[in-house]
Amino acid sequence: MDNTQKRYGYTGQGLRVNLTTGQITKEPTFPRFKDEIGGTAIGYRVFWDEVPPKTQPLDEANKLVIAPGPFSGSGALCSSRTSITTIYPTIYPIPMIASAHIGGDLAAKLKLAGYDFIIIEGKSDKPVYLYIDNDEVEIRDAKGIWGQGTRRAQQMLANQTKPTASVAVIGPAGENLVPMSVLISARQHSGGGIGSIFGSKKLKGVVVNGDQPIHIHADKQEWQKINERNIELFGSLNQHVVPSAPNPLFEFYAPGSRWNGMPGNVWQKANPPIILSEDMRSPNRISYRWCASQFFLGKPQGLKIKVRNNGCYGCPLRCYAIVEDDEAAARYHINKMTEQTCMSLYFGRVIFPKIAAKRDLPAARQASMVGIQVMDDLGVWCNYGQLHRDFKKMYVEGRWKKVLPEKEYNSIPWQKIEDCDASFLMDLFTRIAYRQGEMGKWLGESTAYMLDHFGIPEDDWRNDKSTNYWALSHPKHHANEDDGQVGTVLNCLYNRDPMSHGTVNFTRSGLPIGVKKTIAERFWGSGDAVDEIGDYTPTNEAKMRRLRWVICRKELHDMLGLCSWMAPWVVSPNKSDNYIGDDDMEGKVYRALTGRKDTAQQLDNAGFRAFTLHRAYTMRQMNELNMRKKHDFYPNWIFTDPKNRPAFTKGTIRMDKDDIEKSFDIFFEMVGWDPKTGAPTEKAYKEMQLDFVVPVMQKEGLMPGK
Repeated sequence: MDNTQKRYGYTGQGLRVNLTTGQITKEPTFPRFKDEIGGTAIGYRVFWDEVPPKTQPLDEANKLVIAPGPFSGSGALCSSRTSITTIYPTIYPIPMIASAHIGGDLAAKLKLAGYDFIIIEGKSDKPVYLYIDNDEVEIRDAKGIWGQGTRRAQQMLANQTKPTASVAVIGPAGENLVPMSVLISARQHSGGGIGSIFGSKKLKGVVVNGDQPIHIHADKQEWQKINERNIELFGSLNQHVVPSAPNPLFEFYAPGSRWNGMPGNVWQKANPPIILSEDMRSPNRISYRWCASQFFLGKPQGLKIKVRNNGCYGCPLRCYAIVEDDEAAARYHINKMTEQTCMSLYFGRVIFPKIAAKRDLPAARQASMVGIQVMDDLGVWCNYGQLHRDFKKMYVEGRWKKVLPEKEYNSIPWQKIEDCDASFLMDLFTRIAYRQGEMGKWLGESTAYMLDHFGIPEDDWRNDKSTNYWALSHPKHHANEDDGQVGTVLNCLYNRDPMSHGTVNFTRSGLPIGVKKTIAERFWGSGDAVDEIGDYTPTNEAKMRRLRWVICRKELHDMLGLCSWMAPWVVSPNKSDNYIGDDDMEGKVYRALTGRKDTAQQLDNAGFRAFTLHRAYTMRQMNELNMRKKHDFYPNWIFTDPKNRPAFTKGTIRMDKDDIEKSFDIFFEMVGWDPKTGAPTEKAYKEMQLDFVVPVMQKEGLMPGK
């Protein structure tokens, strides 16, 4: 077969765009990336092969690898995540490799245009954007668009090109090389931490249109059957499979479940208003199961402003909440329509201590609306709310007055914080986006760089749980509060927050612990692989076996183009399934799409192979063998409890330090890495078919002794 020929799930080619020379070339996907599947795995391999590990984020040698996966554009459910790999400027103490994951329709459009990846390299000497329309690929002048906010820039580019195109752009924050900046696609789908890389290359964004077919190996009946089974396993966001309140249709319920769309709820701003029906179990009602505005803003006012749901290409859940807030629009002169999901719907209020924990107040809601719109338009990244928490801690403890020049401190409208006046956010985020003053500049650098600049010990954040600060300048992401030792070790192994939901999708599915233990027995060999949250037991091999599986699936989802807010599907909402999902759902879709015969285990190994390559490249960047001591940090606050309850006491999420260290021992032994250093061994590399890594690591002194 010709290496550039299309294969099932693949277009067979990618793009290389050199912004320095203006040269655009098409490169075959195979045989170079035959073992990488797609997404982050392609990104990691490009960096290993092409980017010197000491490269800095804003160097011309740094690259952006934009890669969907084989699922993208195929209609496979929840398959519209695009991975963008680069050297992140926010990671401390040195920038390291990481990936952003952006939703919307960019992944689908890339595949429909005929490309499995884009490698962007070099730097332009003037503002440009990349335009792709099937075989037509151009670097175009961005004069007049540079300097615009993301909302206006997206509209301008759509007007200049095609309304059917997917448009992804940076805002002023990225243009001004603020590390805490984003790429925004489809108005409000964001990829965090990469805006300044685009800005350093004078690349305002990418516009992608395509209408070429995606080839599927299976016949129509088989493909439809697999997708119908997949949809039967859907719960709500984060694969929560029981409702948040009692209902005669359900055997179980869990108050924290994101299946909060209940019969009788009314989306009041819809025209006409939408009254949720009784039949919430019907696959045709999946998009009604999740109401982000209600979850994050409280039931009364969340439903009061709810219009409808929106979401990514290929996803029936539609997890974005579109809301219409006339009160916020009138008071703060913002757009009355806002759409967002998850964290941004409440981070605005976090800045204001008086309302930070009071989601039901109108002032809290209005702060969220202002915060969303201003941050997204300027292209500022919240780093999962770390920016907001950093600002608030500095404010509450009186640190800003101590570290800021007097003139700058006096120019900041502090009284607006006490008055819960959301216009303060307009001032704050503008300072960050334009690097104005000490506060604006250093909040935009990320947590640890700010602390270092102001001479504040990092331990002040590591010892304070309210910061949610983890390490390497990133926050926790579903750690011990959701999954004990599994969540803890997971958060230590990545260079940024792990962006993995394989833990929480299972532990917070809403099912009783007895059911979860039955599922754990089935898929990970022991019910001891899971504990009830807040009733943790000492670590064991089964937990670390599940951790390996979580890492495998995190990487696999990023390679396939799947959304980890919904995958994997190891739990089911159906009593007829005994609530047991399908551990091989991703594999069944993959085999039907590509015609390949890879088993679930082989796909998991492909995921762990990518993770191992990520680890090796990170070691080269750090020039460090002992990753366990120099990289795999955890904060001290995980070993505390407000009531001083001991670890393994029911009701606490407190961890035990010796137990966490034992967890690392078990995990590293299990995956064949050196337990002392946390470094992959020669045998481990070869078992993952990473033989090409071995001589490099040996030469650079990064291979543990036998």
